[in-house]
Amino acid sequence: MARIKEKSAGGSLVELVTIVAVALGLALGIQAFLVKPFRIPSESMVPTLEIGQRVLVDRVTFRFSDPSRGDVVVFKPPAGADTSVCGVRHASDTACPRPTRGKSDTNFIKRVVAVGGDRLKIVEGSVFIDGRRQNEPFAQLGDCGTCNLEREITIPAGHYFMMGDNRAESADSRVWGPIPKDWMIGKGFATYWPPGRIGTL
Repeated sequence: MARIKEKSAGGSLVELVTIVAVALGLALGIQAFLVKPFRIPSESMVPTLEIGQRVLVDRVTFRFSDPSRGDVVVFKPPAGADTSVCGVRHASDTACPRPTRGKSDTNFIKRVVAVGGDRLKIVEGSVFIDGRRQNEPFAQLGDCGTCNLEREITIPAGHYFMMGDNRAESADSRVWGPIPKDWMIGKGFATYWPPGRIGTL
């Protein structure tokens, strides 16, 4: 009788270990290929996203479609973002038109404000595309060194110009340039923490 109990306990342990291993494998697979959680590290996306808020990132959509203006995206910025360096020399009244060649290891979250072929300038923190001021109800405007870049640049084909919603407190493409699509990790689609701020993006 004691031997039967021993085998049963051993079988239960093997079953538990198997369940935990499968669950862990599924969780890692989901994060790697489908949905990834991301914690907001700075105030650059205020008021849309607060520091410490958690976002779910869709890693599938951009495999089948291109990002659009207004998408909130997690991505790797150019290596120039680590030292606030543009990829080319440019006039002081323009945004950075080209990124550095290499990419950073850091994850950023910003909003797509312009796509390849757009002519972009920034006036008082607001984005102008092809001479027209964009409707940006999510933007928190303010005064900063990169809030007035009134000479137009053209976004290179296949690149995306990223800006934080908190325009005066965001280091973004204005400083280090637009990014290529293949540096994007995924599209933010929902917030799940804290409970009082659960919702869609």
